[in-house]
Amino acid sequence: MTGRMTVSDEIPIEKLRYIMACLRHPEFGCPWDLEQSATTIAPNTLEEAYEVVDAIESGDSEHLKEELGDLLLQVVFHSQLAEEQNIFTLNDVVSGISEKLLRRHPHVFPGGELDHFGRALTLTKAGDALSAWDAVKAQEKIDKGESEESVMSAVPKGLSPFNRARKLQKQASKVGFDWDDIGPVLAKIEEELAELKEEVEKKSALDVIEEELGDLLFSCVNASRFLKLDPEITLLKANNKFEKRFKLMEQMLKNTEAGWADCSLEELDVLWEKAKREIVAEKQQAKFKGIT
Repeated sequence: MTGRMTVSDEIPIEKLRYIMACLRHPEFGCPWDLEQSATTIAPNTLEEAYEVVDAIESGDSEHLKEELGDLLLQVVFHSQLAEEQNIFTLNDVVSGISEKLLRRHPHVFPGGELDHFGRALTLTKAGDALSAWDAVKAQEKIDKGESEESVMSAVPKGLSPFNRARKLQKQASKVGFDWDDIGPVLAKIEEELAELKEEVEKKSALDVIEEELGDLLFSCVNASRFLKLDPEITLLKANNKFEKRFKLMEQMLKNTEAGWADCSLEELDVLWEKAKREIVAEKQQAKFKGIT
């Protein structure tokens, strides 16, 4: 690998895989890349996934393209690390997901065969398709001789807390442990909030307050599930909204040549409300232009 190896620029994924192999070359590679392991780059993988979501929310297609590339790099990086240990290759990853898609869409590919595409009955509801997916997934576990100790065993531990909470609730719902509508869910949020307030007012131990706050957050995730909203995306939007308002407040302060220390909390609240009104007006104007 001391010289240029032949790699087809006409196949971008092969070029990317070759670049990654060069970066990991024990003699000529990049020192940083050579120090990495699957464990050390795992946080990067998660971060890139969130940045893809952020790009989607921004509506910037060029930004999305770039972030998808960064996420793809993570897949290639992990695959390169595994190939060096003779565990699996990038081709194995691609083949594995391709076969899984064929198997788990029997309504599109009868018998899990790509050549049979279009010969199956088409399901009309997304829920039916998900049921078909889950049925095939369950049968795969039986065929492999895998037995789950609990219904919850299907929920990965490596998920973000909000997404794991939603999936735990979804698993419980599958066996009938769930409410019929959102009414009791909202009542549960009020109950948990009251319990949190009580513990705070009593100045209870921090671990007790933490537990009550956790119960409240868990209940809020349950509400998002009933409303068919992703809690991660919902919080992401709330974060973006807060950041936008805060930056507008900063600009307002700069325009008055005042600093944070020069303003009381009440004055900052006035700026916050002003920023809020300006952003709402901006949204309404953009919506009006979109309609007209």
